[in-house]
Amino acid sequence: LQLVESGGGSVQVGGSLRLSCKASGSLSDYYAIGWFRQAPGKEREGLLCTSSSGGVAHGVDSVEGRFTTSRDNAKNTVFLQMNSLEPEDTGIYYCAAGTLGAEVMCTMGTADFWGQGTQVTVSS
Repeated sequence: LQLVESGGGSVQVGGSLRLSCKASGSLSDYYAIGWFRQAPGKEREGLLCTSSSGGVAHGVDSVEGRFTTSRDNAKNTVFLQMNSLEPEDTGIYYCAAGTLGAEVMCTMGTADFWGQGTQVTVSS
């Protein structure tokens, strides 16, 4: 399974971005999909992860109320909507797919497949 992120870029504080993650194969039955972020000099952290049925598991608290995720199984695509962006949101954003479930993925960072990442830069 290959995952390709898109939609990253530069935005000012308070702005919004929508990231997409397109999978080369079917997501409908087998995979939890997660969004992760790696800020400069920091470890990668889980943000939001969706189960195959659409349930959402939460990673870090800092994106609560600002980021949402959704998936379109028919299009094999997952989205990350990011609002009220802050400079601390700067980093490389990755999507990942795994079979261990959304909760495990977001808390343990466990996945079977990773995308190449897309850069998000938030400036003040």
